[in-house]
Amino acid sequence: MTIQSDQGTALITGASSGIGAVYADRLARRGYDLILVARNRDRMTSLASRLTTETGRSVEVVAADLGDDSGIAKVGAILANDASITMLVNNAGVGATAPLLESDPAEMDAMIKLNVVALTRLTEAAVPKFVARGSGTIINIASIVAIAPEALNGVYGATKAFVLAFSQSLHHELNDKGIRIQAVLPGATSTEFWANAGRPVENLPSAIVMTAADMVDASLAGLDQGELVTIPALPDIADWNAFEGARQALRPNLSHREPAARLFAREGN
Repeated sequence: MTIQSDQGTALITGASSGIGAVYADRLARRGYDLILVARNRDRMTSLASRLTTETGRSVEVVAADLGDDSGIAKVGAILANDASITMLVNNAGVGATAPLLESDPAEMDAMIKLNVVALTRLTEAAVPKFVARGSGTIINIASIVAIAPEALNGVYGATKAFVLAFSQSLHHELNDKGIRIQAVLPGATSTEFWANAGRPVENLPSAIVMTAADMVDASLAGLDQGELVTIPALPDIADWNAFEGARQALRPNLSHREPAARLFAREGN
């Protein structure tokens, strides 16, 4: 792959393995210097060494736990103060597959903290610099459960629905300020996510599982094509456009002074 010219610095969370590590590889080859963020310093150091050797890009490693306020503050300060950062990839996250009644409330709280709070805080830290410069890119890794919450644990689905809604709102607010927003909704992807969530990927039908490399390559293709929402496995974008069109069609009738007559219609009338 040809190494492209300088694109600034991309900060990638959850960068030690899986999807985050592939984003690091692909963005380095696109000409980005990197700031890798995760808890596992050893893995990131190994990845950084390989990418620097192969691409010549500068790769910084930041060990931080984004499930903790101090870790969020540490990375937020980097985003707020490093003028070289032109892209934020909010990839760090955890999931769950068990039903709510079988879930540990403390683990659900921790999932909300990482998937929602950390992502929001880091975005808030990055946006002012991007707006002041008139350019920048934010990629938020959501999931297909954002629109299919019945598929897995409901709290996990709700956190990813937040990521999608937040991304759509950011696009509405920031598009005219030169900021690109993308929400990525992967389906089942072959990473450690599944084992960590209690359901190893080997237990899933192979026909629905995409490699992390294919997922990231498809997502970056969607970014290049200007997609706000990219679903890497979706064969026909018309299906998403119809879904989104139906949502937009609801808006004029979502708020009226009078309640809907349908709610008071009597049977037989």
